[in-house]
Amino acid sequence: MGTKKGVYSFETKVAAVRAVVDEGITKPEAMAKFGIASLSSFKKWMKAYRERGPEALRPKPKGRPREPSSPPKAMTREQGLERRVQKLEAENAHLKNR
Repeated sequence: MGTKKGVYSFETKVAAVRAVVDEGITKPEAMAKFGIASLSSFKKWMKAYRERGPEALRPKPKGRPREPSSPPKAMTREQGLERRVQKLEAENAHLKNR
């Protein structure tokens, strides 16, 4: 069981898919030639290539996208006090419900 997940370069994916689509070799031959272990992954690549072209095979960035960084706005004294009142009211309501 503990096999490592295969990671293939963009160039390898495109070359393997083009070999099947353009050159007409069989899927098993292409998988053997380019060292691809998973038939299901290869089928997904072929579908993406046919629908959206070679750019669909580019690696996608991992993780959650970053939020646009903007400096925090300076609050006026009134806004700060209002925020504090809201926080204290929420805390008070929570303590009443206990």
